Amino acid sequence: MKLRSIIVDDSSMQRMAVAKLVNSHPNLAMVAEYSNAIEAKNGIKNNEIDLIFLDVEMPIISGFDLLESLENRPQVILITGKPDYALKAFDYDVTDYLHKPITMARFDASVKRAINKYEQMHKVQEDEEHIFVKSNLKKRKVILNDIKWIEALGDYIKLVTDEANIVILSTMKSFEKQLPQDKFLRIHKSYIVNLEKIEKFNSKNVEVSGRSIPLSRNKKTELAEALSNV
Repeated sequence: MKLRSIIVDDSSMQRMAVAKLVNSHPNLAMVAEYSNAIEAKNGIKNNEIDLIFLDVEMPIISGFDLLESLENRPQVILITGKPDYALKAFDYDVTDYLHKPITMARFDASVKRAINKYEQMHKVQEDEEHIFVKSNLKKRKVILNDIKWIEALGDYIKLVTDEANIVILSTMKSFEKQLPQDKFLRIHKSYIVNLEKIEKFNSKNVEVSGRSIPLSRNKKTELAEALSNV
């Protein structure tokens, strides 16, 4: 595993020193270097970044100003020549704080902390069942337990999750075969529901996340039996 990293520092000498450490570390991949916060912000927007090595003291827009402007903030290791910023740094939930000059041992300790934090943030349980679907010409991993229901849309179907609605080219019959029968049930010609997401039901409808979904008359008994085994 390699964390995709950028360096933001107005000093070319300091960028060179940090870049040498980044490039020599087996768990880091250098994406770019930036000499100011404006360039860095655009770079973060256009690239998938895991870790920023960020100088606090930069002209016009400081490292802290940059952090405040980011909506989706990657992990940050702050770098500064002054120890005075340490308390303020942790108000921004930074991963670590490096004081210049940076030693190899201290740098490695910071990266180890970043790796541990990354693994905790991206931990996916090994027993989580998933499938891959093709949507918008891309293959996409979908955790089965994230699916609330599946809805027919002509030649397409829509997977409804908390995060997004994923539309794929498939028939309901074909997609149903990919789903575990003990967790999903086709309750209507146009709907398959995740049994664990059902909140309540009656003879005509099933409610999932506040949404009322039609229930075919001949599926009521099958649904009741399936729910008793969940």
